[in-house]
Amino acid sequence: MDYEVKDIGLADQGKRQIELAEMQMKGLMKIRERFENEKPLSGIRVGMALHITKETAALVRTLHAGGAEVAITGCNPLSTQDDVAAALAEQGFHVYGWKGETKEEYYKNLNRVLDFRPHVTIDDGCDLVSEIHLKRTDLLKEIIGGAEETTTGIIRLRSMEKDNALKYPIIAVNDSKTKHLFDNYIGTGQSTIDGILRATNILIAGKNFVVSGYGNCGKGVATRAKGMGANVIVTEVDPFKALQAATDGFRVMPMAKAANIGDIFVTVTGDKHVLSLDSLKKMKNGAIVANSGHFNIEIDIKGLEGIAKKRKIRPFMDEYSFDGKKLFVLGEGRLINLAAAEGHPSEIMSMSFMNQCLAVEYLVKNKGLEPKVYTLPKEVDDMIAKIQLEAMGVEIDTLTKEQSRYLNSWDEGT
Repeated sequence: MDYEVKDIGLADQGKRQIELAEMQMKGLMKIRERFENEKPLSGIRVGMALHITKETAALVRTLHAGGAEVAITGCNPLSTQDDVAAALAEQGFHVYGWKGETKEEYYKNLNRVLDFRPHVTIDDGCDLVSEIHLKRTDLLKEIIGGAEETTTGIIRLRSMEKDNALKYPIIAVNDSKTKHLFDNYIGTGQSTIDGILRATNILIAGKNFVVSGYGNCGKGVATRAKGMGANVIVTEVDPFKALQAATDGFRVMPMAKAANIGDIFVTVTGDKHVLSLDSLKKMKNGAIVANSGHFNIEIDIKGLEGIAKKRKIRPFMDEYSFDGKKLFVLGEGRLINLAAAEGHPSEIMSMSFMNQCLAVEYLVKNKGLEPKVYTLPKEVDDMIAKIQLEAMGVEIDTLTKEQSRYLNSWDEGT
């Protein structure tokens, strides 16, 4: 078996974790049942750079049930669950990843997945796709297409498409309604708070809680923080999103002002240095800083390390001392919900990974697409919603013939 994990002896615990996740991922299990019968991915090699969690393991096993060979590495140096990686390795999958990778190890593992010569890539953050386009162009002739999981990756892919640099079709799984309206909003909201609490055990009620970015992820974090009694402040650069935050009842202001009064800061923008060194210098003694965007560049960690003395306080809580005060950075500035916690709940990831499975199937069935960024058809998104409702035991209404005819006509007025 070709793998590299932290400790293969953790496999039994990882199997129990995967078993627990799959019990809660009933929608994905319905897709697996069909895949086992139809084998739509026979002969397809899938190369993945995703967070190696118990939920991702369920996705790997579902793709394999559909006939695919799978190789996987992590998409963040701190997000791998070592027991899950061990379980996948023991089950015969090509898995390369462990929690706490160095940057060099991270890129080495990406390239081990690429050595697998995938026909389809599944990425979270676009590092796998970037590596192919920049250093492994020899693989392009065999690649059918890819799928991207997160907002940060889609931003990069759309830039590649705009510059005519994208060489194979990518499905923006992130842009499916059953992904971004649940994974980003509900999942990120809950798991971010979970990560902060595990890292600090701090009281959130009564704190000034600053959320940078009011996309679906930021909305979820702000809503959950408010539900725990925080005084939520939102910083934004987009006028419409800022207006949404204001009319949702949150205080909206520039970071230059929020930095002076915030107690807890969370970045969820996908951009660079949202918390600049100037902003970090303005923060009060004891302020806590976390990131729930994909990459740790949202916080100017390098700049902070250049002026401060660093000390580890707890496993995912570092103290930075300078100018007579202390700031606390959580999870090394990486995804706090995966660095200090376990990511999104399994039920949420069931929908995200139904999208991933069906994206791979769509690419295999529609070979020869132009090298652009696509979204899954609306009927696929609706089918995922229906499967999830059935899994939850929820029934809904259907249109009568008269209602359908009315909605598709123009000649019947008041």
